[in-house]
Amino acid sequence: MGKTIRQLSEEFKLSKQAINQRINSINDFRSKHTYKVKNHLEIDNQGVKILANFDKQKRQERQPNQQDKNNKNDKIDHILLKQLDVKDQQIANLQQALDQQQKLQIATVTENNRLKEHIRKLSGLLEPSSATQQQQSNDKDDTLSNSINAIHDNAENDKQDQSHIVDEKKKRIHKNKVNKSWWHFW
Repeated sequence: MGKTIRQLSEEFKLSKQAINQRINSINDFRSKHTYKVKNHLEIDNQGVKILANFDKQKRQERQPNQQDKNNKNDKIDHILLKQLDVKDQQIANLQQALDQQQKLQIATVTENNRLKEHIRKLSGLLEPSSATQQQQSNDKDDTLSNSINAIHDNAENDKQDQSHIVDEKKKRIHKNKVNKSWWHFW
């Protein structure tokens, strides 16, 4: 003979609602282990044993679930550790590339400084030759200015000669005019 929900709640020291929750949580429990006697719902002996062992079963069900969760967590941890290793390797590669770039930049700056110094030395050697070129251009300028001055002097002399000739012609003309004035005729 079975037991009612009230009897089970007193026996397990649980509320009626807790017993009903256990019954509802087990699949097909009502159809297999309960029957109605008058207005009461009774649970057969096998159902009573299942309800009595409900906590043990839940713990046993939880343990595999817990193990599954632990396995999943272990897998996730393993995947995350692999990803961390890959990221660490990428960071190391980037650091190495950065170091190489810095070394190359330092070498380039050093080479630039060396070339600048070489250019300064060469420009120091070229300055005397540029001074020679300056002297040569000054000599050419002097020669040109002397030629221009000579031409200018010749032109001035020619002008003076021409003006002297013009002055003499004017004097002759003036003399001739003076002689041809009307009062000289008297």
